Amino acid sequence: MSKDERDLGADGAQDEDSARSGPEERSSATGSREHELSGASGVSEAGGQEPEEKADTQMSKSQSSEKQGSFWKELPILVVIALVLAFVIRTWLVQAFYIPSSSMENTLLIGDRVLVNKVVYQIRDIERGEVVVFDGNGSWDDPSTVSVPEPTNPVSGAFTWVQQQLGAAPTGKEYIKRVIGLPGDTVECCDEQNRVLVNGVPLEEGDYLYPGSTASHTEFGPVEVPEGHLWLMGDHRAISADSRVNQNNPGDGAVPIDHVVGRAFVIIWPFSQAGWLEVPETFEKLNAEDG
Repeated sequence: MSKDERDLGADGAQDEDSARSGPEERSSATGSREHELSGASGVSEAGGQEPEEKADTQMSKSQSSEKQGSFWKELPILVVIALVLAFVIRTWLVQAFYIPSSSMENTLLIGDRVLVNKVVYQIRDIERGEVVVFDGNGSWDDPSTVSVPEPTNPVSGAFTWVQQQLGAAPTGKEYIKRVIGLPGDTVECCDEQNRVLVNGVPLEEGDYLYPGSTASHTEFGPVEVPEGHLWLMGDHRAISADSRVNQNNPGDGAVPIDHVVGRAFVIIWPFSQAGWLEVPETFEKLNAEDG
């Protein structure tokens, strides 16, 4: 029987074992036989990654490195833009101020931070009862104002300046008081019930004065507030060196309106003290008469 006949079964079909597919055998150049695995890939490159995957990974790392480099290059520009915006906002819109003295207790306590609206009085007139920040130079000298020591070196000077811009340290230049009288008003103290009168109307100030404080511990007036000036008083009347005690100074104790920095409208720090600085109800009638 020939070899081909032995390989065929009775039905002329090839034996199952010989027909079963399997690894193809081939001889190497040295005569050894190698198995070529069907459907299996060869060993991938280092890290178990295919060449395409490795290229993608390298490209991703390169892009990430480029982004980081770009960020550090753009950071100085972003810082400059932020500083310019902060300067614009502080100069013309809103500024934070630190309360250095107790002359406005209990409305404002030492260490409170308030935001001051610097544009509001460009839109409308000042109203009685509002709390304002102003430059008192040339009008009065408040002995309760905290003097700021000169910095000992440029670094400490820069740090102090940043704190002042953020309202975290006193500037030693600005004062904060409540508006009692407007230009042309007649202000005096006191009536039979020891109340301040504005244009003959007594003020009920118990809601905002320091507990136990009287309207004034010294009598004054009647005083007519000069044109373009304001009559300003602190809420802690016993210790506030305000318009009452500066009547021998220029303006007879009143402060020029053009010295006003803006209106303090909210306490932002500490959180326990945070809140709006509203106009007390006692001023509503007077302000309504102005129109």
